[in-house]
Amino acid sequence: MQTDTSSTQMVKRRPGKMFRLYSYIKPYWLSFTAGMLFLVLSSLAGLTIPYLLGQLVDHGAKDHLPEAINRVGLLLLAVLSGQAVLSFFRVTLFVNVTERTLSALRQDVYNHLIRLPMSFFMRRKIGELNSHISADISLLQETLATTLAEFIRNAITFAGAFALLLTTSLKLALFILLVFPLILGTGLLFGKYIRKFSGDAQGKIAEANNILEETLQGILSVKAFANEFFEMKRYRKKVMEGADIGIKNGKYKGVLTSMLLFLSFGAIVIVIWKGALLVATGEMKSAGALISFVVYAAFIGGSITELAETYTHMQKSLGATRHLFEILEEEPEPLTDTAGVVPQQVLDGMILFNNVSFCYPTRPDQQVLSGASFSVDANQKIALVGHSGAGKSTIAALLLRLYDPLNGNIYFGGRNIRNMSYSELRSQIALVPQDVFLFAASIRDNIAYGNPAATDDEIIAAARRANAWDFIQYFHQGIDTMVGDRGVQLSGGQRQRIAIARALLKNPRILILDEATSALDSESELLVQSALDHLMQGRTSIIIAHRLSTVREADKIIVIDKGKVAEEGTHHQLLGIEGGIYRSLIALQTVKEEVV
Repeated sequence: MQTDTSSTQMVKRRPGKMFRLYSYIKPYWLSFTAGMLFLVLSSLAGLTIPYLLGQLVDHGAKDHLPEAINRVGLLLLAVLSGQAVLSFFRVTLFVNVTERTLSALRQDVYNHLIRLPMSFFMRRKIGELNSHISADISLLQETLATTLAEFIRNAITFAGAFALLLTTSLKLALFILLVFPLILGTGLLFGKYIRKFSGDAQGKIAEANNILEETLQGILSVKAFANEFFEMKRYRKKVMEGADIGIKNGKYKGVLTSMLLFLSFGAIVIVIWKGALLVATGEMKSAGALISFVVYAAFIGGSITELAETYTHMQKSLGATRHLFEILEEEPEPLTDTAGVVPQQVLDGMILFNNVSFCYPTRPDQQVLSGASFSVDANQKIALVGHSGAGKSTIAALLLRLYDPLNGNIYFGGRNIRNMSYSELRSQIALVPQDVFLFAASIRDNIAYGNPAATDDEIIAAARRANAWDFIQYFHQGIDTMVGDRGVQLSGGQRQRIAIARALLKNPRILILDEATSALDSESELLVQSALDHLMQGRTSIIIAHRLSTVREADKIIVIDKGKVAEEGTHHQLLGIEGGIYRSLIALQTVKEEVV
């Protein structure tokens, strides 16, 4: 974890996006430097080719000596061969550095992302985040592996060719020098717009990917509501918005490319024209010198064009890095990798809510809890009941410290939750929600998620106690059966029992059951309730329920109404309160059951 944190801080200290990006190359500076050396040598080798071509022409025109011509020709072949070898090592080294760099960047973004607080995920869409981690980083791959090297190679070629032009013909070199500011200014002007449009286009792609992910995850609802064509229109709208931005970006790129081609090759045409006149008047010493000059001029023209294209691609990549570094600039939770809980951090099971008030960051004007106070003794079975939206699930989120209270305090065994380690607190609490999330892995892997170090015997024992072993054995592959995406191949009751087995394997000090049986049929509910009874033994249990028949045996029932604790007591005590909220809820559910 220290490596991740220092890496992120290193990224934050860099002032510019490219400096931030290339800070990831630092651990591989030796390979990168070697690649740069091979790049410089291959570029310098290329600069000797026009000179040797001029020598070849002069030897053919003046000396007519086959030996001299062959010597220069063989030297040219040697230079080309050396350049090929140097280019091989340059490409290999840059690709190696790129793969390692992007691997580090992917890990850094993912490690940072997974440590961000819940408030961040409430503001962002999962599909967009997935797009930024995958598509945007892939866009950087070509930049680091190829574009950067090409940019440097062309810069060296331009500088070297121009210096050699000065030694060949000062007049023609100065003419080219006048054209260069026009080319540079054009590239800088249009590059700013290209970078902006590229970033906007990547944003639209991320939005489209979010729709795609949502649609596939909710394909049952899409088909049940016959909304296939509605989703097609939604997706088409975002894709076309991205395409429109791309088309606008293409116009700027088209104008940039055409202007650069005109300026660079127009300059070459004029140089050749003027050079021919200089040879005719004797101001240029030979045709070979003109050939060298023309080839150097072509090198400059090609370098300018390539510099413009690579610059454009680098601007596009910068647009993509904007989203990545926005994620890295978010403040993460201070988590630690806990192998075990130290004795002084072990929870005793006692909980105290003291005048707690809270509202969600995305809805600051809507108070969810307002001065809520209650206490829980160790190993007590506590039920939280109330109307929908009263704040019951919010209490569970605060116990897990997914959020901190705005006012008031929460205590575990007398210790303020604000002074407790996130990781050590959560490692001692287990949550069994109504909507169980299972990973697209085997039953074994999903149960072992509660304790990755558990043995097979411990996993099977947890499955037995959760009343899951019978149906697991029924599958052909048993505990190694794949559950499908989000556990789609299991029934609701089966998923719930896998979640209970996972919680049993975690062996938490505090258990939170959030509507754990509300979506089940009667038969499944009996099996799950039996498993829950095993799970709740010997630990503090917080039961959140709408179905009040499941909480009658609780040691204490706390009624939450409009963010406050309205009533508390046992089932019989609360039934005795004339006009009480709990009594009215029981009466309402009894009427509903009689109607059914």
